Amino acid sequence: MTTTTTEETIRTLNICREIEVAAPPIITFDAMLAELGPEGQMPDGTPFPMKLEAWPGGRWFRDLGDNKGHLWGHVQVIKPPGLIELCGPMFMSYPATNFVQYRLTAQGNGTLVKVTHRAIGLIPQDHMEGVVDGWSYSLQRIKEIAERRKVDR
Repeated sequence: MTTTTTEETIRTLNICREIEVAAPPIITFDAMLAELGPEGQMPDGTPFPMKLEAWPGGRWFRDLGDNKGHLWGHVQVIKPPGLIELCGPMFMSYPATNFVQYRLTAQGNGTLVKVTHRAIGLIPQDHMEGVVDGWSYSLQRIKEIAERRKVDR
């Protein structure tokens, strides 16, 4: 029997980002669900479709087909068109837990979208840095989808 010990660091992550969207909350909320789900995309433009069961306790997961995939989390709170909270491992395949909150607030004819991501666990430093760009990209995608849908209506 071989025993290996390494020193690991428990890290906490706290990211808050916001973006103004020129579309009403209901359109922006639907755009957010699309980006979290079937219209998900990686920052390099690669499609990254996910499935989101938009009800309390619903799963948020990557379906690879044939009963394969990756659970990212569960819907903790959903109050359309103003709030969704998700909790779970997300993309982290190591001991960690995450909490993500999207809060949408009407602002004139548009919407202010705020995302907060908090995590704790054995999070590698490169993930601590990379996730910041990921959220900025995701918010930009929500803005693009919502504003495109507003014009299409």
